[in-house]
Amino acid sequence: MDLIAPTDRGLYCEAGDFHIDPWRPVSRAVITHAHSDHARFGSDLYLCHPLTAPILRRRLGDVAIETADYGEVLTRNGVEISLHPAGHVLGSAQVRVARNGEVWVASGDFKLEADGVVAPFEPQRCNVFITESTFGLPIYRWRPQAETMAAIESWWRENVAAGRASVLFAYALGKAQRLLARLDPSIGPIVCHGAIEPVNAIYRDAGIIIPPTRLVTEVADKSELRQALIVAPPSAAASPWLNRFGDYSDALASGWMQVRGNRRRRGLDRGFPLSDHADWSGLLAAVEATGAERILATHGFTGPLTRYFREKGLDARALQTAYGEEDEAAPGAESAA
Repeated sequence: MDLIAPTDRGLYCEAGDFHIDPWRPVSRAVITHAHSDHARFGSDLYLCHPLTAPILRRRLGDVAIETADYGEVLTRNGVEISLHPAGHVLGSAQVRVARNGEVWVASGDFKLEADGVVAPFEPQRCNVFITESTFGLPIYRWRPQAETMAAIESWWRENVAAGRASVLFAYALGKAQRLLARLDPSIGPIVCHGAIEPVNAIYRDAGIIIPPTRLVTEVADKSELRQALIVAPPSAAASPWLNRFGDYSDALASGWMQVRGNRRRRGLDRGFPLSDHADWSGLLAAVEATGAERILATHGFTGPLTRYFREKGLDARALQTAYGEEDEAAPGAESAA
């Protein structure tokens, strides 16, 4: 019997009687991170990293939460459970499950490049590795973070010189804070959408240095907006909220911007390929580092990724889940595989 198996409620460890990132209510949920496709309302108890807990409470309300630090081992019915850095967003974790010498790791979402904001990915040796495959195509290969940040800053400076606002769309949890922590605040004032500012506060409380930001309602002198960087979730695109900024240039920071056609279809002025998910090379490197002989790929381009590993002699197949509904999930990626 597999140590972790798919069910209609989520990935289930029967021996330990817990689910990992369940998509329906369960008794005990082990959560890799607080994005809405991995942490859903209704479970009786949530286990997560301490830095994930305040985000969960903000999203889910007054729920029962148990926390465990990275590397701390909890034992349930003879099954060892521990959380390890995934490098995705604040508090994100891989879930290591071990019993009688057999080790499985459910990675959740992860990236390999250390961003200087959240704890970097730490590979775990295992027999079976459950990996995401959001960007599981060879076309997706990220440039170093510093290059992308420099390109965003150059765009912002160009807009300041032209007297127009810079509207940068980024996912409210993780991507927005990564950008804010790495961009040069001396270029101009920074304004954040109401969906982003509360998450900024949680990051600051965790000790992450984020420059001063304001809501647009807190900007008394509206002429400042012509020099401002406005950070907003993708859902704000084409909304009346943007009307207050007058002349502006807009851009999206997302891995999908690697393909120029995606920027054109969205009607954006610019696209910056920046992702909190592993690219093709990162996925391959992560799997190799685990030493796993069995690979289960979830949410994304599972077909190409599992085919690659099978050609390398590994036991690899797709694992159907309900993940991938956040900002960087490509509609139809599973079927496109």
